[in-house]
Amino acid sequence: QVQVVESGGGLVQNGGSLRLTCVVSGNIFNEHPIQWARQAPGKQRELVASISSNGNIHTYSDAVKGRFSISRDNSNNTAFLQMNNLKPEDTANYLCSVSIQTSVYWGQGTQVTVSS
Repeated sequence: QVQVVESGGGLVQNGGSLRLTCVVSGNIFNEHPIQWARQAPGKQRELVASISSNGNIHTYSDAVKGRFSISRDNSNNTAFLQMNNLKPEDTANYLCSVSIQTSVYWGQGTQVTVSS
């Protein structure tokens, strides 16, 4: 019984910033890797960032490297995606997931729209 809920999306101008929040809840008693992905109409889901269970290792796709930053607060079962210098091509539904053993649990996502 794992729940993943994203929030923080919205409308932003080209060059603006947003901070997305991912709240993971349920019967979770250990730290687990967390990932952010995005999906736009007509495109496949794209992994954009991940963070290791202990928070020490961060990875980013080439498209967002240097602009996005992932972090986590395990005490509150929460992860974040700080998005800076947003571009119109970043427009997508952003989804969060948590990897627990052999399973991956995804949220429904939060919409990010970047205007020109």
